[in-house]
Amino acid sequence: MEDKNTEMARRVAYKVSQAGGRTYYVGGYVRDQLLGRENKDIDIEVHGVSVSCLEGILDTLGERLTMGVSFGIMGLRHYDLDIAMPRSEIATGRGHKDFEVYVDPFLGEEKAASRRDFTMNALMQDVLTGEILDFFGGKEDMARGRIRHVNQQSFAEDPLRVFRAAQFAARFGFSVAEETVALSSSMDVAALAGERIMMELTKALLKAEKPSVFFEVLREMKQLSVWFPEVEKLIRVPQSERYHPEGDVWTHTMQVLDEAARLRGQAREPLYFMLSALCHDFGKAVTTDEKDDEVHAYGHENTGVPLAENFLSRITTEAKLKGYVLNMTRLHMRPNMEVREHASTKSFMKMFDSSTCPEDLLLLARADDLGRVGGQVDRSARVTAYEEIGKCLQEMLAMYKERMAQPYVMGRDLIQAGVRPSSLFSEALAYAHKMRLAGISKDDQLRQTLSWIRKEEGVRRQENGGE
Repeated sequence: MEDKNTEMARRVAYKVSQAGGRTYYVGGYVRDQLLGRENKDIDIEVHGVSVSCLEGILDTLGERLTMGVSFGIMGLRHYDLDIAMPRSEIATGRGHKDFEVYVDPFLGEEKAASRRDFTMNALMQDVLTGEILDFFGGKEDMARGRIRHVNQQSFAEDPLRVFRAAQFAARFGFSVAEETVALSSSMDVAALAGERIMMELTKALLKAEKPSVFFEVLREMKQLSVWFPEVEKLIRVPQSERYHPEGDVWTHTMQVLDEAARLRGQAREPLYFMLSALCHDFGKAVTTDEKDDEVHAYGHENTGVPLAENFLSRITTEAKLKGYVLNMTRLHMRPNMEVREHASTKSFMKMFDSSTCPEDLLLLARADDLGRVGGQVDRSARVTAYEEIGKCLQEMLAMYKERMAQPYVMGRDLIQAGVRPSSLFSEALAYAHKMRLAGISKDDQLRQTLSWIRKEEGVRRQENGGE
């Protein structure tokens, strides 16, 4: 069934055909149609008419938008439809945007397709007839589950394609052709902008069933060191075989990522949650120690915080994201440890209160535990073993939420009780909050807090010589 965007694409194509040209669906839209995947990003490419002719056609169909004059990309207001013209590119530098672009409406379909990154993205489908043009074996590569570059020279001119190959492999469960791996291994990715890396990483983390494939492919390409050195340093870092039968910290992190992908639909902040799964054990790379045939990584949850911060600062400036991931990195061991050590209710309440997102913290704790599968331990056994821990954590979280939902002492309550703002004010509110965590009623919180204030005022007067 056509939506308004595909209907408009047909209207554009019909008018273009009357002017002697042809219009094609291009890129990911064709690929995903053949793979049976939904794709709402519709791109069409118009061949065989001049720029001014296309502009005139679009002006008869609605309010024309120009999204990139030099790139020959247009659109229509109220439609999610990118309308492009064939173009050729010449690299002028090492970055993703360092190109001179030339619009050429009469370039020809094969040459236009040759500038695409991978054969599966070089497919073109006539909007009116449905005919598919496949100049580079894209359909065969998709049938084989293979990602293969189209043109060695043009591919090497855009280093972002290294990361696109990795995220496509993760999203589609495809392998990357040997020749594409070899070419990608030779490319310099240092000049790319961090936000571009973040875009490809985000797609892998949120759209792939197994995001670990993204990193496995980059490892195979030897392209982890520039943008993901903290991840690369996890390779061959040993772990206790008793607690981690799966192997080194890299293997554990990859398994945790894939477990987190199973849970991300439940997360309050799916992207932040997935990044936390990636970063949670960064500290093991510098704290792991082997002594008396035992492997330890004491304090890795705290040591990993600055490492995670360095990594995140490389690819994003979003303060909220950083705060969430650093908080999760610091706390990721606490939930499961609290249960196994039979911690007090007070300890559970303090843990939840210090968490940026308690619900997601429990999801991370679950992924961390289930990401320890190897040797004689299979996943189903790990899931069964974790059920009691998960149940206990959910019960404690429900208690925390219940206590947080009750009335509590606020600043205005202290003022109404005659307390004047002073250096004690914030300390008094913190004192009241501890009682709130303990489940004490608001009236008792206020009474005890006022008593505490009077006592502290007296103590401080004495310390100041009775002033």
